[in-house]
Amino acid sequence: MSYTVFLQQEADGGFVAVVPALPGCVSQGDTRGEALTNVREAIAVYIEDCVASGEEIPTDAGREVIEVESPI
Repeated sequence: MSYTVFLQQEADGGFVAVVPALPGCVSQGDTRGEALTNVREAIAVYIEDCVASGEEIPTDAGREVIEVESPI
């Protein structure tokens, strides 16, 4: 399974990674690589929790990410 991850650099230099398809699945790291490693682990834990509780595993199906530039 694959998920869209939004990665944002913070003012303090760290990075925050958010997985929109998995509500509350957020991680961070001091570097881009660390944030991505941490969010992969967070995704795995999220899915494990869904399986353990018998809940449906959310997917990214039907989602589309489009980048739009501002006209200004």
